[in-house]
Parts: sequence; C-alpha cells; structure tokens
Amino acid sequence: MTDKPDIHRIIRSQLTAKALFDQAGAYAFEYMDTLHDRPVYPSPETLENLSVFDEPLPDAMGDPEKFLALLHEYGSPATVAQTGNRYFGFVNGGVTPAAVAAKWLADVWDQNAGLFVMSPIAARLEAVCERWLVDLFELPETTRAGFVSGTSTATLCGLAAARNFLLARAGWDVHQKGLSKTPELKVVLGEEAHSTVFKALSLLGFGLDNLIRVKTDNQGRMKASDLPNLDTATLVIAQAGNVNTGAFDHFHEICGKAQKARAWVHIDGAFGLWARGSENTKHLTGGIEKADSWSVDAHKTLNAPYDCGIVLCRDESALVSALQNTGAYIQYGQNRDNMLYTPEMSRRARSVELWATLKCFGRKGIESLIDGLCGNARLFAQELEKQEFDILNDIHFNQVLVSCGDDSLTQAVLAEIQSGGVCWCGGSVWKGRAVIRISVCSWATTAQDVHMSVKSFVDARTRILSKQTKKEIK
Repeated sequence: MTDKPDIHRIIRSQLTAKALFDQAGAYAFEYMDTLHDRPVYPSPETLENLSVFDEPLPDAMGDPEKFLALLHEYGSPATVAQTGNRYFGFVNGGVTPAAVAAKWLADVWDQNAGLFVMSPIAARLEAVCERWLVDLFELPETTRAGFVSGTSTATLCGLAAARNFLLARAGWDVHQKGLSKTPELKVVLGEEAHSTVFKALSLLGFGLDNLIRVKTDNQGRMKASDLPNLDTATLVIAQAGNVNTGAFDHFHEICGKAQKARAWVHIDGAFGLWARGSENTKHLTGGIEKADSWSVDAHKTLNAPYDCGIVLCRDESALVSALQNTGAYIQYGQNRDNMLYTPEMSRRARSVELWATLKCFGRKGIESLIDGLCGNARLFAQELEKQEFDILNDIHFNQVLVSCGDDSLTQAVLAEIQSGGVCWCGGSVWKGRAVIRISVCSWATTAQDVHMSVKSFVDARTRILSKQTKKEIK
C-alpha cells in the first residue's frame, strides 16, 4: 500500500508558489478578451468534448496545473456567453469588472457570512447594502434585507414571513403547532404569477387548488378591479415585471385595497423592482412602498455577479421569526447577524460583490443602466417590426415578445437563431401562441449588437423559409 500524500506540504507549496493563480488569471483574462467574439452558445462539437470530464474519481492527488488547463481548454468554450453583449435569454444580467474583481478577492477570503463573529466585513457590507437598497427603492425605513441565492428563495422567505404573521394574528403559532388544523388563509395572485411563486406556495403548504387566481389583462397585469374581498387573513402577491411582457401590476390600487383590509402584500420584483432606480421608469413601481415584503435579484437587471437574490420585509420581527435559528453554540451579538434574515446558516459573502456593484454604479449609473436596457428593448421591437416580425407586447421595460405569425415557423426560427451563435434568445408561450422572448439585461449590449441580432432573426427566417420551399418543390 502506498504512503498517504503529505497534503499539508503539497498545498502549502502551491500557496507559496502562486503559479496556479497566475495560470488561472491568465485563463480568465483570455476568456474576457475573447468573450464578445465567441459564439453566444457552444457548438455541438464543443458540447460533445465535455465527455473528457467523464472519468472515475482518481486515486492519487492531481496536478492542478494540468487540470486547470483541462478546465480552460474544454470548459471555457462550453460556457454560455451570458455576460457578453448578445445574450438575451432567461433574464440573465451581465457583470461589471469592478464586481468580478471584488468577487475574486472575496473568494480568497472565503468567508462564512452567517454571523458577525464569523465575518465582520460580510455583516457590515450587508448592513450597508440593505440601507442603500431601502433608500434606492424608497421603502419604509423599518425594512430589513436578507441576501440569498435568488428570487426563488427570496420569495419563499417573504411568503413564509407573511404566512406566519397572518396565522399569528389569528392566534396560531406555526413554530409550536405546525400546519395541521391551521386557521384558513386566503392567497390571492394573478394568473400570470411566476412559476417560482407557485413553487414557494407549495413548499409552504398552501394547496395550489385553493389559490384565488385573479384574471389578467392583455399584458399580464392582475386586474385590480377583480380582486376578491380582502381581510386580515389574506396574502396578496403582486408582480413587478411580468416574465414575458415586462408589465407591472397596478400597485397603488392593489396595495391600497390591501391596506384597508390589513392584508399582507408581497411583490415579486425579480428584475422589475429595479425600475424604481430611474426617473424614466419609476412610475411603473408607484405604490410598491405600501407592500409588506418584496423579492428581487441583483444578478438580473443590476448586473451583479451570480448569485445574489434579496428578500426585503418591512417588519423585521416577522422575517426573523419565520427564519429563526437557535443553538447554544450560535453567538448572536449587538451587530448585524446575517443568518437571522435567511434560511441558511452557512453561506458565502455575496454582499461583497453586491456592494461593489452598487458603489461602482451609484444612483446615476444605475439610472443610466436601466435606461440603456429599456432603450435597447424598444430598439429591438422597432427594428423587428420593420422586418415584419410581430411584436406581441407593449415595451414596458426590458422584455420583447416576438412571433413570426405561425407557431411552427416561430419555433423553427428560434431554433435556427439559437444554433447560429450570433445571439441567444429563449422561447415561451404567450396567450396560447409560441413566441421568441428577448430579455435585454446586459450593460454590454449596444445598438450595434441589437442590429446584428435583428439581422440574425431575418437570416434565420430566410433560411427556414428557403428550406420549406425546397421541401414543397420536392
């Protein structure tokens, strides 16, 4: 039997030499330099090459220089260039150099952001980001923020706070009594609520068959006039930015009715809440300050690195009690203890790159970013209409829905665009029609990128129609 490796000596020598970090840095810079020229989506051959990673777990310690080279040679080409300038799928934002640099430093720190005593810097930066976000979104001063992986988790946290608060108001302590025989709660939401909202409600024990789904208008906005009678046992879920159309619910009316009834309102604002950051789009979010909780992603519209979701709640005690954690070994103190506001005890210090992103942009930079995304979305719609594509939504924010008239043609054109490498868009279904969904989310996108992408739409349609004509002739 071979001797066990001296891992302390081996790893310490790697830390001392720094060659691995120089190598990784060189690969990272090469990736950055070629990002805008590479296909937005990897080719079939590149994807096939990923089989190089399919091997049994090695017995011996590996040579880091060799497997870093392997990772770059086969891994880098197999990435999706979502931080580039022509990726318009899944509302994935770009990233700024300042935030990437801050994240690199934070990766070396490798902090557990659960408690102040675990990482004072992570706790302080979360407090600063919380204050900045509350100010930017113009929310009540009592609002507290929890920093999680994404809006899926943020929504879960906000709705958990709502459920427990409403049940406590009815005299039911969830922590002590559980969910069996709970007083009935009424959950009201729009037909076009995001799928993650339904998932969160299911996880929290709300039967999907018992939800009250309010009809929506032709842009996916909940019809406030159709709201049922609300009361103190009602949870209303509104939307800032429909995932297809980008439309915003009428918050003044919805929240106004909810306040009179003392109902709880949660706003799903994954990408749309950032509209609050520009004078040109702020009107879309009028009334959100009347809600009780909000969920939003920084890695979408703000262009912070992955992953960074945020739950905000005006009632600190409601959020903390829903996510409570106890243990004799947990050292809570007088400073901010981050785990009070999230489900996780152990998590990375994502506040570092969020702080860097907010500090880099500042209020004026955020406004410029938002205006640029919305302007490029409008340009997309205008240019595609000129080329006789159908635009199926009003351009409220950064979303554009495109149809080629016929569902089968739309789907074929989308597949052709996705395989073409010039740009990448996703598909969806809107009001029963197949659509191409364009989500303009990156600071890097320029008007020239929009023109190139529109040309790829036209070229894709031409190729598909040509193939269909040839097939008909045969």
